[in-house]
Amino acid sequence: MIVDLTPQVDGAGPARLLDMVPGRSADAFGDWLAVRSQRFRDTVKTVTMDGYSGYAKAASEQVGKARQVMDPFHVVHLAAGKLDLCRQRIQNETLGHRGRSGDPLYGIRRTMLTRRSLVTPKRAERLDEVLTAEEHVAVAVTWDFYQEIIAAYDEQRPRDGKKRMFKLIKRIQSGVPRGLNELATLGRTLWRKRAAILAYFDTGASNGPVEAINGRLAHLRGIALGFRNLDHYILRSLIHSGGLRGAINAL
Repeated sequence: MIVDLTPQVDGAGPARLLDMVPGRSADAFGDWLAVRSQRFRDTVKTVTMDGYSGYAKAASEQVGKARQVMDPFHVVHLAAGKLDLCRQRIQNETLGHRGRSGDPLYGIRRTMLTRRSLVTPKRAERLDEVLTAEEHVAVAVTWDFYQEIIAAYDEQRPRDGKKRMFKLIKRIQSGVPRGLNELATLGRTLWRKRAAILAYFDTGASNGPVEAINGRLAHLRGIALGFRNLDHYILRSLIHSGGLRGAINAL
């Protein structure tokens, strides 16, 4: 799904769907860009995306001057995934089985993913009780870094957020103690993608509008009870979210 964020950035209206391409690969996105005119590609200033390296590769090859941005949702989601993996590993190492009702770490699995400031006092007390246990130190450290990533995005001034995020990425990348496998992996990934992550603080561009359109198209599929013909689905999606409805109604 390829979305034009220009109307939203310019304050002229919501983002609009440009096209839909089958497949999730560098070739799928790259081939779509390749058949656009050079003039079109030269006008692309920013490309927002998730952490998939294939899209980054295609953007670098076809619109090399455009600034790539990895938006906050996917950065936080990446960190949350590593935190969850750490919790699962420690759960198995300490209790010898997957999480079950009544297990300490299993009981706080959702609370851990909540922003620190939004946790209720009762849940915060339970969270602190579990994470301060000596056998859960790896989870506690990983959770703290996860919360730091969220806090960087919560800074009032983008400049402060960017500085805080860079220091955090550098701290994780420079080396973590043994036993923090998931955090070490996260550090390498964030360092590799640091330019795209930090670009958010300069541009403010995100995949939020893309996710919004994706939700609207999911609703469209539900109303239609599914589509058998891909071309029909793409056409209907463009009418629904591509800014064409007004033009068609005017005919």
